[in-house]
Amino acid sequence: MTINTLCELVRNSVEKFASRVAFSMFQGEEVTYAEAGRRIERVQEILTGAGLVPGDKVALLSSSMPNWGVCYFAVTAAGMVVVPILPDFSGEELDMIIEHSEAKALLVSDRLFTKLSKETVARLNVVVRTKNLGVIAQRVRGEGHTGTPAPEDLAAIIYTSGTTSKPKGVMLTHAALCAQIYLSSSIFPVVPDDVFLSVLPLSHTYECSIGLIYPFSMGARVTYLDRPPTASALMPALRAVRPTVMLIVPLIIEKIYRHQVLAKFSSNAFWRTLYRVGFMRRYLHRVAGKKLMKLFGRRLRFLGIGGAKLDRGAEQFLLEARVPYAIGYGLTETAPLLAGAAPSMVRLGSTGPQAPGVELRLENVNPDTRQGEIVARTPSAMLGYFKNPEATSEVFTADGWFRTGDLGEFSEDGWLFIKGRLKNMIVGPGGENIYPEDIESVLNSHVCIADSIVTEQEGRLVALVHFNSDEIEEMVKDWRDEWASKKEAWEAKTEQLKAEIMEFVNAKVSRFSRISEVVEEKEEFVKTPTKKIRRFLYNKKGAGSGVAEQPETK
Repeated sequence: MTINTLCELVRNSVEKFASRVAFSMFQGEEVTYAEAGRRIERVQEILTGAGLVPGDKVALLSSSMPNWGVCYFAVTAAGMVVVPILPDFSGEELDMIIEHSEAKALLVSDRLFTKLSKETVARLNVVVRTKNLGVIAQRVRGEGHTGTPAPEDLAAIIYTSGTTSKPKGVMLTHAALCAQIYLSSSIFPVVPDDVFLSVLPLSHTYECSIGLIYPFSMGARVTYLDRPPTASALMPALRAVRPTVMLIVPLIIEKIYRHQVLAKFSSNAFWRTLYRVGFMRRYLHRVAGKKLMKLFGRRLRFLGIGGAKLDRGAEQFLLEARVPYAIGYGLTETAPLLAGAAPSMVRLGSTGPQAPGVELRLENVNPDTRQGEIVARTPSAMLGYFKNPEATSEVFTADGWFRTGDLGEFSEDGWLFIKGRLKNMIVGPGGENIYPEDIESVLNSHVCIADSIVTEQEGRLVALVHFNSDEIEEMVKDWRDEWASKKEAWEAKTEQLKAEIMEFVNAKVSRFSRISEVVEEKEEFVKTPTKKIRRFLYNKKGAGSGVAEQPETK
């Protein structure tokens, strides 16, 4: 059966998988497909009772829980437009997004409700609590109605958390979102017995399309955590849930690699020597991989990684450890999947070939590097940015292909390798293309670095680094007898580390990508709600001063 709208999806899955569990909370409630269908109808009754009709916008601002998916499907299956909002936006940004989207109703979890202004709440027809689907406030009572959406109808407006500009509302149709089911299944089939453990915000398109819509269409089960996926929260959940499928961002696996694997094999001269020998490194990775698979519950068959560039060292570990991982490529504007490969087919550094039904090409290709901007034609392309025709026209080519803003190259057999963001690229003194992301990948593989960005200052490459305080703390313990205070020992150690990092990085990158200075950022980098560094805050001359450059707006 071909599914073209989210209304068809709900009707089909609720009927076909009625007795199966659709959603559950870790150590909490379980919701069957049949119960999800009843709750969907309940939410629709509340919305129509507040005068809403097809085409009206409904904001969804909630932490992950079974009722998140219930609310999402309730809105879209009724022919209304859902506006899922990332929970990490500031209160001011939330107010702006709700106003800009023209939302008439709000579905909200308790903690996030407190971030909104009274003025925003007062303008809404109705406010519904996602935890129990009870009405918090209702200003309008009227006879609204639901409708049956067409494939080309608008289903969702998703506000991006761009690193260089104000949030823009990406408009996705029912057809665009449903096409993700077929793109995903062609790469990795999901079956009703699959169990997903969801740890990413559902308002992130990656988690929503592939971690909610896709498993719901296949009768699978999704379990949610009621807290952020820290080690203390994640470990017991992994042991109990024993997921077969899990979607993560690189940050999660990179932390495991740096703190559990790299830290162990960098702890003394003996381990460092062994780790430098190729066959020994592969053997050690295999042993560590068996422990990691045990930690995941021994049933994991698909670990999807997306949302940002994965550190090369971390990926090499996953590959050699035989963890069933795959790296997907896509954007919010493409709902999101554009390229990917099954775990059995992965290649180091590649996101895989274009997904079936998707066409990718390169524009403005550099003849020397064979790299150019990736542009895409996909059934999941957005209609445009809501109420922003100027920004929309900038991201589509004359023949209607979407400009991703990413630089990439293809292998001879069509596998895609992402080089970095076009706007981030630095042109070297000899005209060389320098990709900060490649240098940052090397920086972030150092056990003492928690995060980094590379900027250009007066023709020089400067690395801004935020150190891993736990690792340095251990080193400082050995210095305390030689220095009058812990502070002096810390400062001496960080100065020594800067020199070591320079040598470490410059030995691994090309001549024109070598850094000239390492600057410590004492505070964590300011990030977007999807955990990407807001680069515009650090690209100013004299970076490291904490002085922000004004973001570009469109």
